[in-house]
Amino acid sequence: MLYSMTGFGDAQYEAEDISFMVEIKALNNRFLKTSIRLPDSLSFAEPEIDKLIKQELYRGSVNYTLHMRDSNDGGALKVNQAAAESYMMHLKQLATLHGNGGNININLADLLILPGVCLPQVYSHQQHQKLLEIIKGITIQAVARLQEMRAEEGQGILQDLRQQCKSIADNLGALSGLTATVVSNYHKRLQQRVNEMLASVGSQLDEVGLAREVAIFADRSDINEEISRLSSHLQLFENTCCSEQQAGRRLDFLTQEMLREANTIASKANDAKISQHVVEIKVAIDRLREQVQNVE
Repeated sequence: MLYSMTGFGDAQYEAEDISFMVEIKALNNRFLKTSIRLPDSLSFAEPEIDKLIKQELYRGSVNYTLHMRDSNDGGALKVNQAAAESYMMHLKQLATLHGNGGNININLADLLILPGVCLPQVYSHQQHQKLLEIIKGITIQAVARLQEMRAEEGQGILQDLRQQCKSIADNLGALSGLTATVVSNYHKRLQQRVNEMLASVGSQLDEVGLAREVAIFADRSDINEEISRLSSHLQLFENTCCSEQQAGRRLDFLTQEMLREANTIASKANDAKISQHVVEIKVAIDRLREQVQNVE
């Protein structure tokens, strides 16, 4: 099954004295990159959260945010009154030095953001374990919802990938029918030109030399091997899409190999119809490469 790298998942937990809300957003990235935002008092949970995410996700930029409301002991932050009073004292001293008579106008909101004034809630070991189990539970729920969205988007990507692969296969089938006629047509054209040139000087056609020239052309313009390899890549591409393993990097590699074969066919093309089909094949491969960048 294919998974898109983009998606969103959330989960909530509510009790009388505490509530949590988790949000996970995922975007495209060649590798797995996690960004975890937690309240300072819950920083102990970050390793477990990171572990849970990496168990389920393999590629993408994942932004995890946890919000908490705790009504116990006045909330998740404590005000360090000693630190606040120390700041007040130093501010008054500065005001006195500048001739304000120690009179200062302090914004409490500005005071609270000074280092050391607000301290995170300190939990006991038992509280840690209880909170960690809650966080792990809603994290698993949020990741599952994220995966549901990624799987749904992945099915849309899969349909487009298969459509492009069908276009490539159809054009390869057309190429297979043209390879023999290209050599035959070249033989006829070359024979006609040589006969016209020899007629003007009264000479006869060297059939052996003509056959050798046609054989050289046939060898240089033979694209059957490239068609076979490209067809094999298409089958492997489909098998990879249907496998349970991580598909994104494999599909990316396969599209590079497909383009390599298509470019080789283009370099050997000595026929306008073949060139037209090669153009269609390369357009479809470019579409594949674009879509594969969205696959986990």
